[in-house]
Amino acid sequence: MHEHEPATPAIPRRLASTTTGSDRVFAAVARTTGLTVLLITGGIGVFLALQSVPTLRHYGLHFFTQTQWQPDADKLGIAAVLVGTVEVAAVAMFFAFPLSLATALYISEYAPPRVRGVLVSLVDLMAAVPSIIYGLWGFFLVEPHASQVALFLQKHLGWIPFFKVHADPDAAIWDRSRYTASAFCAGIAVAMMVLPMACAVMRQVFSQAPLGEREAALALGSTRWGMVRSVVLPFGRGGIIGGTMLGLGRALGETIAVLLIISPEFTIKPRILEIGTDTVSALIAGQFGEANGIQLSALLTAGFVLFVITLIVNTLAAIVVNRSRSGAGTDA
Repeated sequence: MHEHEPATPAIPRRLASTTTGSDRVFAAVARTTGLTVLLITGGIGVFLALQSVPTLRHYGLHFFTQTQWQPDADKLGIAAVLVGTVEVAAVAMFFAFPLSLATALYISEYAPPRVRGVLVSLVDLMAAVPSIIYGLWGFFLVEPHASQVALFLQKHLGWIPFFKVHADPDAAIWDRSRYTASAFCAGIAVAMMVLPMACAVMRQVFSQAPLGEREAALALGSTRWGMVRSVVLPFGRGGIIGGTMLGLGRALGETIAVLLIISPEFTIKPRILEIGTDTVSALIAGQFGEANGIQLSALLTAGFVLFVITLIVNTLAAIVVNRSRSGAGTDA
């Protein structure tokens, strides 16, 4: 017998990574664009932070606990508007989340192929509608009907602080004005502005669910909804969370639509159905034209707080969405 010679170890062959001129140009443009966006975002944050120094020196931490906004009395604080911002955003996400999820599932899993493209275009076009149009829609169309819903909620759930209104719901002639211009009405309008962004993220992640697992579930006798529940929804969990958080970031910063609907009131109250509230962005838009001196610095400080909050929310959302796209954390 002939002894076999020892096999030479396999050495991986190096691949040449020569880039063409167009590749280098594309890489340089992409790198420059990314750095420019980071510089602009960082510049905005630094500018707002520097403009906040006079306010913090003058009012200290009381600026974050004071509820009143009275420049003539030198009483400025954002505690009330921060609560109002959270309330409007919470109402918006209460309506936007189920609508976005249902719309994304229908487009990606149930809509006929010929209709799917039209539905995607229509939902995406909703994001192109100016916010002032949503504000007018909410003021003239939504608010009259929302006030009746608010009256119904107070009658049946008025024992809950969120649904309580300082008015008699059983009066012969109910006071409609107590149920308008509220966080509830503004939140409905903002929900329609949030829906396209959240739906687009969810839809993209759902479409990336593994085809093999879809077919395996159907081959084992699963219904369409059973396949969606056992394959698509678990795979798209990150997209659902990320899309919701991106929508929340949009809801926190919405301005014109909220400004057109709400009646400004600088008090902390959990009653979302009652007239009167305010948000940080609406406060800045409404007061900026007449502001000067310390009031202008206070508005910029409020803007800096909102900038930090939305930056944190959007950063967390981007991380969650990227993890879901890469497939990380999707194994059962």
